[in-house]
Amino acid sequence: MAKYRHDLPLLRGGAFLSDGGLETTLIFHEGMALPHFASFVLLSSSEGRQQLLRYYTRYLDIARRHGTGFILDTATWRANADWGAKLGYDAEALDQVNRDAVYLLTELRAEYERPQAPIVLSGAIGPRGDGYKAGRMSAEEAEDYHAAQVAAFAASEADMVAAYTLTNIDEAIGIARAARNHGMPCAISFTVETDGRLVTGRSLQEAIETADAATESYPHYYMVNCAHPSHFEGSLDQTQAWVRRIGGIRANASAKSHAELDESETLDVGDMRDLAQRYRALTGRMPHLRILGGCCGTDHRHIEAICEACLPPPALSA
Repeated sequence: MAKYRHDLPLLRGGAFLSDGGLETTLIFHEGMALPHFASFVLLSSSEGRQQLLRYYTRYLDIARRHGTGFILDTATWRANADWGAKLGYDAEALDQVNRDAVYLLTELRAEYERPQAPIVLSGAIGPRGDGYKAGRMSAEEAEDYHAAQVAAFAASEADMVAAYTLTNIDEAIGIARAARNHGMPCAISFTVETDGRLVTGRSLQEAIETADAATESYPHYYMVNCAHPSHFEGSLDQTQAWVRRIGGIRANASAKSHAELDESETLDVGDMRDLAQRYRALTGRMPHLRILGGCCGTDHRHIEAICEACLPPPALSA
């Protein structure tokens, strides 16, 4: 049974961390082969599951030291029908892998959760296509397409679902509707180009306001991920109602464009101190930001730097 599905603790306030760039960490730092950038394939072996557990515990240790809550996302960003077919997973296998991904995280929550530091299990959903390109689905098609993954999470102990790296507003609307149909709280995270706009040219404001209008504001909050803060910080005016709908940031380490990152054969870990200071500026301007995490190129060192910049010093143990 899901623990927080009907009462998400992050909606009551407090700081929550999330992890960094799962796939980029595993590929570039740990030398793992992830076909089609799909980390969910690791769930098929004991060795792979242990690798994922080791990855997550680095971040959970940071959260414990700083006394924060944690949003624990599953390794399922690619676990949908199109990407699954490329990797030999049919519908039944994908349903199982999405459930297994949540089950893996229940072990970590049992070990790390503390009364004042809740851990929320979040089913991660990715775009149907490439996260750097514009999708071409209607909202109705997206609702139908993503329903299978949402249903798998709804049948598990996941507390919510979160859709990351979305470039298409209609896809965001479809995912939110699918979540509503299955009684799952949801978050929607858009990615933007260096000009702060979606790859389609539409603004973050338009994306959030359009999705809210089409779903009766069903998403519990929005996020921005897979872009450097320098790409979008200038468009976030705290006085605007749509900006107050943004509850989390999971930025890239690198200030390079998506096109440049796509062509890069090495990992750009960026300037950790500068990234942390940009997070500090954002949290100062946007006190409603609850979730601080990372995306491509970030690892536990970036999250530690962000904590040191944005959170009170850890309390000394007696």
